[in-house]
Formats: sequence, structure tokens, C-alpha cells
Amino acid sequence: MLSGDPVRSFPNVVFLLVGGSSPLVAGLSLLWLTSGREGYRDLRRRLTETGRIRPRWWLVIALLYPTFTLVVAAVAIAVGYTSVPLEVIEPRRLLEPGSVVSLFAVALVFPAVEEIGLRGYWFDQLQTRWSALAASLILGVVWAAWHVPLVYMVGYYDETTFQPELWWWLPSIVLTAVIGTWVYNNTRRSVLAVIGLHFVGNLTGETMGFASEMFPFVHLGTALVAVCLVVVWGPESLRGRDVSKPNAGLVEQSN
Repeated sequence: MLSGDPVRSFPNVVFLLVGGSSPLVAGLSLLWLTSGREGYRDLRRRLTETGRIRPRWWLVIALLYPTFTLVVAAVAIAVGYTSVPLEVIEPRRLLEPGSVVSLFAVALVFPAVEEIGLRGYWFDQLQTRWSALAASLILGVVWAAWHVPLVYMVGYYDETTFQPELWWWLPSIVLTAVIGTWVYNNTRRSVLAVIGLHFVGNLTGETMGFASEMFPFVHLGTALVAVCLVVVWGPESLRGRDVSKPNAGLVEQSN
């Protein structure tokens, strides 16, 4: 970031890969120190057991972000906020190897690296001490701060449709952490579920992202979704009538 050189030039790309892998490395290292082999076995189950995710939650994972995007775009048009709310990906980009690799990395690899550290280890530790909402806000603030250097890295977003500004992006990351907790706690601590949600969100943004003038409007919509989830499902666990905290660590849940 400080060099002013393109992020994909050497040695900057090495620093990018090291820094980008930090959630994964930290999460796996701390999980081993605190829980050893049993911790890894538990994480493997949470990454591979599709039975943790009931059918309705698969629908939430697959449809939440595309539906949100289309609804917000429709409302923006209806109220006269803008006539072109979305920037749909150009078909030719899907035929360019570099663009396809970048899309794959942004949509799948990055969510897996981040969520294995964030939800695979750290969030359970937070949730043993605080409510689901408080733990989500703590995770969200740190997660947002971790993303800040990306905005200042030359060329990092050149291959994407996403051009963030910190004033709206950082609060949206914090709110997104609340949404992720809602899915995580209702799928028996499934890391696979939050990776899937993160994947669909990134893929939606890269293929039919919002126009730049839409982001204040989008931020309001994200806030409304997060507030509704907290009100309806409860801040203690974000699991509705089941107000008990999901067990952290290696304790399996019965539901």
C-alpha cells in the first residue's frame, strides 16, 4: 500500500497473499492451540456436513442477496432515485481468463479464507461472552478494519465492478456480519452456510452490482434488513423463539 506500486506487482503480490491469508492462518492456529485435533474435526464437520443446513436455509443462502439487489433496484427506480441502478457484467468478461480467475477468487476463495477464520474459530469465542448481536458487531468492526488497506492498494479493484468508499463500505460490513450470524446460528454453526452466503453475495455484486450512486441507498436497505432480523429473531441468539445462545466451541447442538 505504501509503495504506490500496483498490488499485483512483485513483491506487493506476496504481501497481499500473506495479509489476505491472515484470517485463515490465525483461525486454524488458534483452533489448534485451544482445541487440538478435536477442534479440527469439528471444523471439518461444519465445513462439509450439508445436513446442518435445512432446505429453507439453502433458499436463504441462494436467494437473499439476489433478491435484495433486485428489490432495492426496483425501489430506487420507483421513487425516482435513479433510472439505472445496476451495472450488469459485460458478457465478454466471462470469456477473458484473467477476469474469470478474478471473479472466482473474489466470489469463492476470499469468502472461504475469511469465514474459516471468522466463523470457524473466532465468532464462537465471542459468542460465549456476549450476545449474538454484540458478538456480531465486534466481529464486524474488526472485519471492516481488516478490509481498509484494500481501498488504498493500487489496482486492487481494477478487475471488479466494485469500487468502494470507506464511509459507506465499512458500516455495511458491520451490518453484513449480523446477517451472517443469523444464518450461522440457524444452521448449527455451519461454516459452509456462511461461506455460501458470502459467495452468493460476492457473485451477485460482481455480476449485477449496484451503480456507484446507489450505495447510500443500498446502505439504508442493508440497515433495514439487519434491524428487522434483530427485532424479529432477537438480539440474544438471532434464532427466534429459541433464545438460548448457540453453544460455542465443540459442543454440538441438537436442533
